[in-house]
Formats: sequence, C-alpha cells, structure tokens
Amino acid sequence: MSEDDGRLQPNDYRERSYRELPGRSGAVFEITIGESDLWISCSRPGLQETAYASLLRHRRGLENFLDRFPEWGESLVPVAPDAWPLAPGLARRMMAAATVAGVGPMAAVAGAVAEAVGRDLLQAAEWVVVENGGDIFLAGRSRCRLAIFAGDSPLSGRLGIELKNSRPQALGVCTSSASIGHSLSLGRADAVTIVAENAALADAVATAMGNLVQEKRDLARVVKKALELPGVAGAVAILDDNLAAGGDLELVELS
Repeated sequence: MSEDDGRLQPNDYRERSYRELPGRSGAVFEITIGESDLWISCSRPGLQETAYASLLRHRRGLENFLDRFPEWGESLVPVAPDAWPLAPGLARRMMAAATVAGVGPMAAVAGAVAEAVGRDLLQAAEWVVVENGGDIFLAGRSRCRLAIFAGDSPLSGRLGIELKNSRPQALGVCTSSASIGHSLSLGRADAVTIVAENAALADAVATAMGNLVQEKRDLARVVKKALELPGVAGAVAILDDNLAAGGDLELVELS
C-alpha cells in the first residue's frame, strides 16, 4: 500500500533488504506515503487500512504545519513548544524530544511518526513493532532482538541488541548514521543506536550523538553523554570496527 505525494522525498533511498531477515513473527505488512516507508508487525492481522489512515492523518497534520511555518522545520536547534501554539501533537512531541537532545525538531520526525502509528494500532493489537527507515517503535513485547546496520562497518548486520523486560514495554530504538540513509548527520559514525522511553526521543538523541562522532575515541564519550539524558536507557556507537555500548541492553552476535 503506497502513495507518492512528491513531498520531502529522500535524496538517497535504498531498498530495505534488511526487512527480509528471518526471525519475524505476527502479521507483517508495509505502507508507504512519500518518504514515510513503514514496516509493521503486529499481533492482529487486517490492520493495513488502519495503519495507512493513521500515517496519512499524522503526515497531513505535520505537513500542513510545515507549509505555514517552514522556518520551524528548518531549525537545527531546539524550539520552544510554547512559541508554537498551532503545532499539532506530533510536532509537539518532536519539540519535546529535540529539546532534551539539543537538536532541531525534524531530527525526531521518523521516530515520532513510527510511534504515532504504533500507538494507534495498539488500540486493536496486543503488540506492535513499527519501523520507519531504521527507526523503531515497539510495544507489548517482553523480549526483542534487533540487528544494527552500520553502513560499511565490518560490524554491520553482525551485531545486535537484545531488549528484555519482565513485563510488556513500549519504547523507541533509533539509529543515526553518516554512511547510510538520507538524514542529515554532521558526524562520521557508521551507527549510533539509542534505546529510549519513546521513539521521538530515541531518534533525536541518536542524531545528536551521531553528530559528535568524528573518530573512535569519541565513541565512549558519546555513549556516556547519551545515558546521562533523561529517558535514555541504552546506547551503542560504531565507527569502522570500533564500538562502545552501555545501558539497559545486551549486545549479541548475529549468525
């Protein structure tokens, strides 16, 4: 299911072959509107139309806001929600996350969209995983293993993180990379992956920390800095064959 509206298209779209990896479960489908390319797995089949309507509604609200206030979307620094009383809920969540991370609000857009659609689906499903260009919202699963894709790094696709919890959880797992994807990164990291209490926050922090990685000695500093931010539970930073990790996650080798 897709619709190409010609807006905000990625400059470097790559076929997301990592979605074909084994180990997936539940009802699985994809929806695409513009550059929002969502892979969704959930406990209940037949929710494609619901997901599509959700994505369309959230995108239209944000796009209408950006049409009226393009300077909001162009900011590379945090903006105060109180200064934007007409901002829709999605934009407000992006601003809140960006304020914590110290970046512009659009740094949180992919994660925020994934979570917005995922939250809507949770009204009908017991668990859901929504991935939007490598940025993930997941809820209702007590255990989850995720691969880290890190461009040309020899660790790419060979390393993953395992998230465990004794009760159902809702969180975001988002990655920023200077070597893959179309998002703006001012650093050199092959991947900075952040686990946080929501996907907008994980996305914004991943961008902020990715901007700080210029050489391998920056990796441990970036992980430490990320874990000091409220709402961040785990962090992994990769450059070439070097990595640093910390927080509430377990690194696993993938076969």
